Amino acid sequence: MATIKILESSDSHVKLLLKGIDRVYANALRRFAISEVPCMAIDEIVIHENSSVLYDEILAHRLGLIPLTTDLEGYILPQDCSCKTSLGCTKCRVLLVLDAIATEEIKTIYSGDLVSEDTRVKPHLDNIPIIKLAPNQKIKLEAYAKLGKGRTHAKWQPVTVSTLTDTDNQSEFHLTIESTGSLPANEILLQATNILNTKLKDMNESIKESA
Repeated sequence: MATIKILESSDSHVKLLLKGIDRVYANALRRFAISEVPCMAIDEIVIHENSSVLYDEILAHRLGLIPLTTDLEGYILPQDCSCKTSLGCTKCRVLLVLDAIATEEIKTIYSGDLVSEDTRVKPHLDNIPIIKLAPNQKIKLEAYAKLGKGRTHAKWQPVTVSTLTDTDNQSEFHLTIESTGSLPANEILLQATNILNTKLKDMNESIKESA
């Protein structure tokens, strides 16, 4: 009989003991946690001013990799939204604004300086360095965050760790998931389980139709 035992659990990580579950399905959960569970990340940037030493492209890359807290019930994937516009709408995107200037001294700009229009979607940590500005340098931009999946780009991976390891018993595995902070680890696991269940149901229906 298949059983699942929670060994460790917190918002940042979860560790399970899986018994009597085929390795194929256990590994599918591990992979879906990485590639199929959606989360928010900055995807489009409109730069109004950038007098820093960083090129716009490098600045955009750094912003895209900042983990954002995610509300999966409040937003939908851009491809599923009826707006069909490049920057999206309030159903599928969140606007974050960065307006920073260094006056007389060198100033470090952090993730906490990003101001979001929705408090549910904001940097998970406020102390991630983005750039240092020299005196009189300025950055002013609009950043648009959207839901996406890890199979499209690493910035949409909600996990830092998703591993499946053997135990002394051949029919038992340890599944460990660590979150970037975009989603609680337990929710990532639940979402991965739902995705696996949906895919199995779809496959079953396809087999019945073709039989």
